[in-house]
Amino acid sequence: MNEENKLDIRFGHGFDVHAFAPERRLVLGGVVIPFEKGLDGHSDADVVIHALMDAMLGALALGDIGKYFPDKDEQYRDADSMKLLEKVVKIIRDNGYRGGNFDITIIAQRPKVSPFTGQMRKNIARVCQMDAGRVSVKATTTEYLGFTGRGEGIAVFATATLIAGK
Repeated sequence: MNEENKLDIRFGHGFDVHAFAPERRLVLGGVVIPFEKGLDGHSDADVVIHALMDAMLGALALGDIGKYFPDKDEQYRDADSMKLLEKVVKIIRDNGYRGGNFDITIIAQRPKVSPFTGQMRKNIARVCQMDAGRVSVKATTTEYLGFTGRGEGIAVFATATLIAGK
């Protein structure tokens, strides 16, 4: 197989966690979730999108979101993470890649997020310019174990497959 016919696929893994905080809205995957607390963070603390962006950047060895959107930079205070995702998509495309598929797992005892995962998939697919059938968002609990089980916050694992080409 010659170099021009070679399929270039990259894989990245992302992880993020945020603690719950009072008087904040809860945003996951670009969806506002009705809940008595939000997540603590410099931006809107959308832990789903943060883990996904790290997976995408990691697939191309481009660092993490702190490199591009530092939490010490006031321009990112309360930033909409979906807008930050748009910037990461541009970085990925400028490097000659596009999303192949994403697999995201939300770990939270509460609130129940599974009713909202379909909209999260659509939001991510729209911003990443890909079919929603290539975006998986699922939720699980830790059966009351650990910080997520105690209701102290939410964790997310994400994997991203990127394919060369625009």
